Amino acid sequence: MTIEPRVLQPSEWDAWHSALVSAFAGESTSEERELYRSLTEVERCLGVWDEDRPVATAGLFSLRMTVPGGALVPTAGVTMVSVAPTHRRRGILRSFMRRQLDDVRTAGTEPLAALTASEAPIYGRFGYGLAVRSLAVRIDTGRVRLRLPAAVAAEAAELRLRQSDEAASLLAECESVYARVLDRRPGMLERRPGFERERLLDPERRREGASPLRCVVALRDGEPVAYARYAVKADWTESDAPAGEVRLRELEALDTAGYAALWRFLFDIDLTTWIVADNRPLDDPWQHLVDDIRRCPTRLNTDSLYVRPVDVGGALAARTYATPVDVVLRVEDEFCPWNTGNWRLSGDEKGAVCEPTRDAADLSLSVRELGSAYLGGTSLHSLAGAGLVTEERPSSGALRAASTAFASETAPFLPHGF
Repeated sequence: MTIEPRVLQPSEWDAWHSALVSAFAGESTSEERELYRSLTEVERCLGVWDEDRPVATAGLFSLRMTVPGGALVPTAGVTMVSVAPTHRRRGILRSFMRRQLDDVRTAGTEPLAALTASEAPIYGRFGYGLAVRSLAVRIDTGRVRLRLPAAVAAEAAELRLRQSDEAASLLAECESVYARVLDRRPGMLERRPGFERERLLDPERRREGASPLRCVVALRDGEPVAYARYAVKADWTESDAPAGEVRLRELEALDTAGYAALWRFLFDIDLTTWIVADNRPLDDPWQHLVDDIRRCPTRLNTDSLYVRPVDVGGALAARTYATPVDVVLRVEDEFCPWNTGNWRLSGDEKGAVCEPTRDAADLSLSVRELGSAYLGGTSLHSLAGAGLVTEERPSSGALRAASTAFASETAPFLPHGF
């Protein structure tokens, strides 16, 4: 067999997707397969075949991701990567990464690539840096109370439960809110056509005994301002006291009052004593509204989104900066050598330019660390503390200035995978 990847043909999708599902020891319903087939950009998918059998898969989604400053930047979303256990350690993954990044560079429209990783150690060697983390939350609503500011509590928001048979109107309401919060956090992804339906997938195997997916929408003057998607898992103590869980899948809000109204609703659901969420922003405001934070244990999800500049100049010029910055970065990129060299970045909150230069470097770092810092959630100062960023002239103050400029006022957040 040859390990040279080739582009997937539409007629090969079923076998290709089955190989992907098998590699992850999973299963898929007919509804999932139909949706994923419609979402797949076949012309951006690769496979390796052993005779007539697919043994490795990889794909790209044409995404747009929010970056600091609120711009939506075209991003190659690496997805559906698998190698059959019988064909490991033959260089297949490396060949996929090589082909994808070369293709993205040739197309010239996406300065960034991003992915979520099933195993954390894999993608750093290809220049992907950890850029987004999130919180897993477990709130004891049997003992914890919300403390809402009077002005927030007094602002009216009408709540409406939506059922699965209202899917069309439910999607329209929720997606209108999502589209308007999209520019508020780096890492947020524009919903590609069809991805809004992926948010409603609710196969029974994923429920783990919980109810079907539910949705509540907050309205003001008849217009949606917030929504939450959740499920409820009933449970009881030995003395028959209710101990159910509210499993929060997604919550987005345009304003503080709508946000608070939804959290108050979730706290008050009958027969439950817990709210559980696996993916919330690091700076989620509910943490300042509870009266006993000790009964709201959180766990840091160590990795959520990995980011890689494919075009260093284009990527750094696509975002804005919290404070004025004028710095020369020495970037090392072994896997994509076209990025290696000195780059002068000049920018502020209004925009930036980044071009090759022969001027001496202020800071030296690899493209992996640049990816980690890109969305503003990982500081260059922290990376320097680990020895991964070098300030070439420590008295210059370049590290402090650049670290401050790269920061984001809101924690980056990946609301859903891809």
